[in-house]
Amino acid sequence: MSAEWIGTAITWGIPAIILLYGITIYNRLVSLKNRFKNAFSQIDVQLQYRHDLIPNMVETSKGYLKHERETLEAVVEARNVALQAQKKASSDPADASAIKQLGVAEGALNGALAIFFALQENYPDLKANQTMMELMETLQSTENKVAFARQAFNDSVMTFQTYKESFPNNILAAIFHFKDAELFEIEDPKTKTAPRVSFS
Repeated sequence: MSAEWIGTAITWGIPAIILLYGITIYNRLVSLKNRFKNAFSQIDVQLQYRHDLIPNMVETSKGYLKHERETLEAVVEARNVALQAQKKASSDPADASAIKQLGVAEGALNGALAIFFALQENYPDLKANQTMMELMETLQSTENKVAFARQAFNDSVMTFQTYKESFPNNILAAIFHFKDAELFEIEDPKTKTAPRVSFS
């Protein structure tokens, strides 16, 4: 091998290796981003189903909760806000602010539903209503599916974030404007309630 050939190989070989490495990192970032976006689509399906159940629950309970109009309206309003947040997040699961807003909206909906369910305890006829029992069971099952889908989404987001923030991937991610992804966290209304202490 001549020195000239070795020099040419180094001159073209090193940039080619760097380029190939960069392409590999870029493709992996795209793949991981698409993975968490796909994981969100599973959440989206379950949330849509959940949001569709709530008007049926409110309609079923109207005859029993005639004097609890405020509570029913609060549930409907929280559901509508959550539905809008879901649509926005669904249009771009990579939009961190949309995912954060969805978490807040779903937390508010959980809070409104918690009040609704607590109120329902005072109406045994409503609790015993077959339609209401089926809706409650379906809602509980759907919420479990949302929890599983949310865990899968958050795992995918963590994988993407870890890869994106690692060196030298972070340089390429910045060059190609890969934004941070947001975990989908729903606030539990119970954690906002201060514990009551009684010394009686």
